[in-house]
Amino acid sequence: MRSKLCGATLAAVLIATSACGSGFDDNGSGTSQSSSGPADLKIMIASSGDAETKAVRDATAQWATSSGNKAEVIPAQDIVQQLGQALAGSTPPDVFYVDAARFADYASVGALEPYAQDMQGVDAFLPNLRQSFTYEGKVYCVPKDTSTLALQINTDLWTKAGLTDADIPTTWDQLRSTSEKIKAKGITPLAIGDTRDRIGAFLVQAGGYWVSADGKQATGDTPPNVEALTYVQSLLKDGLAKYPKALDAGWAGEAFGKGKAAMAIEGNWIKGALSADFPTIKYTVKELPAGPKGKGTLSFTQCWGVAAKSKFKQQAVAFVQAMTTADQQLSFSKSFGVMPSRQDAQATYQQQNPDDAAFVAGAQYAQGPVNAPKMDSVLADLDAGLQGLQNGRPATVLQRFDKNAKTALGG
Repeated sequence: MRSKLCGATLAAVLIATSACGSGFDDNGSGTSQSSSGPADLKIMIASSGDAETKAVRDATAQWATSSGNKAEVIPAQDIVQQLGQALAGSTPPDVFYVDAARFADYASVGALEPYAQDMQGVDAFLPNLRQSFTYEGKVYCVPKDTSTLALQINTDLWTKAGLTDADIPTTWDQLRSTSEKIKAKGITPLAIGDTRDRIGAFLVQAGGYWVSADGKQATGDTPPNVEALTYVQSLLKDGLAKYPKALDAGWAGEAFGKGKAAMAIEGNWIKGALSADFPTIKYTVKELPAGPKGKGTLSFTQCWGVAAKSKFKQQAVAFVQAMTTADQQLSFSKSFGVMPSRQDAQATYQQQNPDDAAFVAGAQYAQGPVNAPKMDSVLADLDAGLQGLQNGRPATVLQRFDKNAKTALGG
C-alpha cells in the first residue's frame, strides 16, 4: 500500500516548487519546446513484476527500432517518491505511469503535458477512464489499462452451504439473504476490504460518491451515501461480512484463498494471487450485486503521462500511441493479465478470457477514484473512519469527510 504521508509530502513539494517558478506551465507548454528528430526517451514505470517489465521493455525496444529513436525503461522501486522528486526537478522522465488516484496532484501544478486533448483516436478509450484523467476540462493522458471490482464465489463452500446458481446475488437484498443462508452453515459469507477502494462501490450502487464528478465539491453526507454505509454496517454487525483483519488475513483475497469466506469483493488482480498462492481453489466471478440505483463498481487505472518539461514531447506522444493500440494492449493483457482500456479491444479480450466477463462488464459503468488534488490526508482519515464502521455512525463518517474535504478543496 502506498505511503499516504509520502504522497502528501511530495504533492506539497510539487505545489511549492510550482509556486516558486519551476517552469511548470498550466497550459502544458512547460519550459522545453518539443524537439524534432531522434529522441532519447526515459520511461518510468511502476511494474507489477518481471512479466510486466519484460513486456514493456520488449514493446519499447520494438518502437525504438521502428521509429529510429532511443528509449530506456526505468522500473521504479517507489514511483510515488521517485516521480514526485523527478517532476519537481529539472529533468523528469519523458513518459511515466500516473495512477488515477495521483493524477490531479500532478495536473494541478502543471507537471503533465495535456497531450490527450488533441490526440487522434482518444474516443476509443472508455469514457469513465478518460474522466479519471480529466482536469479542469482537459483530458491529459490516456489510460494504459484498467481493473475493476467484482464478486468472487468459492464454489466448494457454495455447495457446502446448500446453494445453487439461483442463489447468486444480483441485488443488495439477495446479497443479504444469501449471506444469511451461508452464515447459518457456519461459514463466513463475505470478505471485504476496509477502505474506500472497496466500500466505495456500495456508494456508487446507491447513486452517490465521495465527491462530485468534477472533483470540486465534497458530496459525502448525502442520503444515498448514508444508505450505502448503513447497509455495509448492517452486514458487518450481523456477521454477514468481515474485514480481512477479523479473518486473520492481510486482504480479502487472502481470506478468500484460505477458504475463510465464501465470497470476496476484489479486482481482477485476484486471479494471479489465487493462482500463485492458492492454486487448488475453485471459484467463479460475477458482477457486484446492484444497489437501489443499479449496478456499480470501482475502476483502478494508470495513464501514460508525458512530462510538461520533456524535450521530446512529439516523440513521447508517438510512443504512447504505439503502446496503446488495440493490438498492443491485447499483447500486454496476455503478458501480465491487465484488461484493455480501449473499447475496441475489450470484446476480443473477453473472447480470450471468458472467465473475466464480470470484470469486463464492470468496466463499462465503473467509477474511478477521487479526482482532486491535495486529498491524501483526507482520504487516509476517511479510511480510518471506515475501519471503525461496524461500531460507528455512518453519518458521522461522512460528515467528517465532508468537513476535511471542503478544507482541502477550498470550499
